[in-house]
Amino acid sequence: MKAISYRHYGGPEVLAFGDHPDPKVGPDKVLVEVRAAAVSPVDVKAQAGYLDTVLDAVFPVVPGWDVSGVVVQPGVSVPEFAVGDEVMGYVREDVLCHGTFAEYVAAPVRTLARKPRTLGFEEAAALPLAGLTAYQVLHRSLRVGPGDTVLVNAASGGVGSMAVQIARHLGARVIGAAREGGQDRVRELGAEPVPYGDGFTARVRQLVPKGVDAALDTIGGQVLKDSAHLLAPAGRLASVADGEVIALGGDYYWVRPDPADLTALADLAEQGALTVRIARTFPLEQAADAQRALLEGGLNGKVVVTVGRHD
Repeated sequence: MKAISYRHYGGPEVLAFGDHPDPKVGPDKVLVEVRAAAVSPVDVKAQAGYLDTVLDAVFPVVPGWDVSGVVVQPGVSVPEFAVGDEVMGYVREDVLCHGTFAEYVAAPVRTLARKPRTLGFEEAAALPLAGLTAYQVLHRSLRVGPGDTVLVNAASGGVGSMAVQIARHLGARVIGAAREGGQDRVRELGAEPVPYGDGFTARVRQLVPKGVDAALDTIGGQVLKDSAHLLAPAGRLASVADGEVIALGGDYYWVRPDPADLTALADLAEQGALTVRIARTFPLEQAADAQRALLEGGLNGKVVVTVGRHD
């Protein structure tokens, strides 16, 4: 098969397009013909070696954790899927090696769910990692419910835009913090937009004088500290970007594959409660350019690589 890979840590320049052995389909895996794979910031960080203390890398590494595609072969102990099923997944394993930037991926069944019928393959590939992160933090860490006021940082970004929609579906009022270029997108999603910059905390306090019930940080640093200061006395804080949140009394949350949560996201998409915006697409062989586009920033939506159909 054709795939993107890297043989040592680095930036987009280390990516190469070429031939790789076809994946082996273990008993608990599903061979998926890849139609699209999203590019996420964590892909770039892993490729640069920032996750080396927690994940071993077996080179050459095929990057990518998000995927959508069609089942080619279920493993012998996988009754959940059949040939021809359209699926999506957050295909994170315990080592960096067999990722989704390839024509095929052998995905553990625990990482997959059926693709929403209302989403195309590109949109479905952009949903799992960002959607699961937002869904799990809001439900398990921040415990958001009706009547809560929630501050979502980077609310026009991948995780943030999902969090805004999910929190709104849960009955919360959402304050969406974003850069100036993302204000319209935040408003479209149903949140009250607040721009970053001088006077940010004062602007939020003007909207919520008593503080927010929950705050989701996706940036870290000063934004995390500002979020902590904007909490109500019993407010909850979580970050997916900065472990310093623990010292501030909050949760540092790492997303995990979960087929039930993926299915819940698919249901929200089919109900029209969750939409996915694609900013740019690139063919698989231009994955390095896709990463560069992500690193340049300024995008209101996800970057996706697409894979051509196979014989």
